[in-house]
Amino acid sequence: MQSFRTELENPVVEKEIIELERKIRAFREGSIPEEKFKSLRLARGIYGQRQPGVQMVRIKLPFGKATFKQLLRISDISDEYAIRNLHFTTRQDIQIHFVSLDRTPELWAKLAEDDVTIREACGNTVRNVTASPEAGIDPEEPFDVSPYAHATFSYFLRNPICQELGRKFKFGFSSSSRDTAFAFGQDLGFIPRIRIVNGIEERGFRVVLGGGLGAQPMAGHVVNEFLPEDQLIPYSEAVLRTFDRYGERNNRNKARFKYLIQKLGLEEVKQLIEDEQTASKVKTFTIDRNAVPLPTPPELVPFEEEQPSNNLAYEVWEKTNVWPQKQVGFYAVYVKVPTGDLPTASARELLAGIRGHVADEVRITQNQGLLLKFARKESLPHIYNVLAKIGFAKPGFDSVADVTTCPGTDTCNLGISNSTEMARVLESLIYDEYDELVYDRELKIKISGCMNSCGQHGIAHIGIHGSSLKAAGKVVPAAQIMLGGGVLGDGDGRVAERVIKVPSKRVVSAVRLLLDDFAANTIPGELFHDYYLRQTKDYFYRMLKPLADLATLVDDEFVDWGHQETYQQAIGVGECAGVVIDLVSVLLFEAEEKLAWANESYRAGSYADAIYHAYSMYISAAKALLLDKGIHSSTQIAIIKDFDTNFVESGEYIIPGGFAGQVLEINKNEPSEDFARQYLAMAIDFHEVIAAKRSATTVINS
Repeated sequence: MQSFRTELENPVVEKEIIELERKIRAFREGSIPEEKFKSLRLARGIYGQRQPGVQMVRIKLPFGKATFKQLLRISDISDEYAIRNLHFTTRQDIQIHFVSLDRTPELWAKLAEDDVTIREACGNTVRNVTASPEAGIDPEEPFDVSPYAHATFSYFLRNPICQELGRKFKFGFSSSSRDTAFAFGQDLGFIPRIRIVNGIEERGFRVVLGGGLGAQPMAGHVVNEFLPEDQLIPYSEAVLRTFDRYGERNNRNKARFKYLIQKLGLEEVKQLIEDEQTASKVKTFTIDRNAVPLPTPPELVPFEEEQPSNNLAYEVWEKTNVWPQKQVGFYAVYVKVPTGDLPTASARELLAGIRGHVADEVRITQNQGLLLKFARKESLPHIYNVLAKIGFAKPGFDSVADVTTCPGTDTCNLGISNSTEMARVLESLIYDEYDELVYDRELKIKISGCMNSCGQHGIAHIGIHGSSLKAAGKVVPAAQIMLGGGVLGDGDGRVAERVIKVPSKRVVSAVRLLLDDFAANTIPGELFHDYYLRQTKDYFYRMLKPLADLATLVDDEFVDWGHQETYQQAIGVGECAGVVIDLVSVLLFEAEEKLAWANESYRAGSYADAIYHAYSMYISAAKALLLDKGIHSSTQIAIIKDFDTNFVESGEYIIPGGFAGQVLEINKNEPSEDFARQYLAMAIDFHEVIAAKRSATTVINS
């Protein structure tokens, strides 16, 4: 692996990239254990693919915003390091695939030149902060939430409190009560609010806590009707501190915030959050409302008007993919990107063609499309022609014909079935047999290649996830059909229910039955999830049950969509949720590293960071000693208690006031310089005692 030099403006980023290169070399030489290295690379957006020896790199674009220059830079990088394709995700990221691990540091360096990062795009961290793509131009928005999403991203990136969470944590900001960012499905979701107090306008948010998708999707709980804007960051920090301390660590399937609420109850979790606010770095946080300015509209210059290349197709496209902005005279243009995949050559041709006709900003949407802003009416035929030329002028953005999907078995370790080809087949079904549904934005079909809901199937009206069945001594690719989910608005939503599992090749018949029945039996104006509740789950189970009959299987149904060979289920070890490291030596090394970070932060005057690094040192060291005795504690608070029980009460370690009393001073004191000095001194003493004991034990055993 060759060294490289970079002239990045941010010395922290440059240091991290050089450190990644060094750690890759150490991993190759065998001096860093694989599990430790996996945790490190995931926190830098580098995810192992289904195919051995190559990586998926996830590029973190806060709330899906990119300039033309940034999108071109990412396209250049995909050409040089990946497979000339951009994959847009449901969290508004861009993924590139088949990247060599050894080339990721230089890839990151080139991205950083245009202010793009891969840091914390994967792993047990705060994932990409999402927001409604129409934020800033939404006619229904109380105010633009983009600066608030940006502040959240900036504050928690590299923040010590969220570098080693039990699992990932997700934020989402919706622009209005329509909840287009799915606040109800986030760990923390926000709906903007305005209130008038003594004649003065105040901004704030309706707060939804503890939602999530995954294998067991859950709708969040409304915990605050109006959180003032200056409390957004302090409250969010307290939530993350609570999750870090009390969240599950051993059982990954129960390590999301929603399960902490399920375990302790909402009221107790709310109290824990309140308890943490004493120790938060900030008590108020002023949001810079100008941090994300609206892009400049294109200049009004005379140009030769174009006629659409296909008048009839253009009329449908304009009705389904173009919407008036709140800025009078301008239009938002939505680009439907099938399966979220845009070849880099098409991306370049698109940007070259629309330059001067829209603003210099692209937003990636939650359904894997693109939003272009500030188009004038007279530019719409030209934009349509550009899209038609590259094959991306399909109508029906965000309609029944716009099927959301994850990459499935194309690249993901966890994929059970080919979700991308299934999505293409279902979109063709809509266009061929139900073309009137391209106008229906109240009914959504979403697909995931496994139960983990990266394709958002858990909140779909018709949700499908990959599965398998056994018949005639062989494995059959199957689809679990879920029904009745969807957005209700204002932070409320419904989670879809599992109804029946059918062979994958019968999904087309299942969707056809559902759409026909809905058209025949719905009440005028009735939405699909209301129709589902009225008819009941059993009604749909009986409707679809004949499709689940495995006695009628034919040879083709043993072959998955997009394949020719007989299906074989091959699930790797998933990395999306990070890893759990239980190596004593690694944990002790981490403890020493964290203590060094604590000292560095203290010297820099970052007292809250110093305190949290010292706290993390306590946890790593205590966990290591407990594991050495075969004790697997499931949460940080359990580690603290178990250390008292097994080491302090036995007299092996003498800690006045107990280990819990010492460590948990962290959330009883404000992060002042005096407390930081005191807490760090106690942490240093504790680490020195551990080191001395370990050294003495090693000498005796040798």
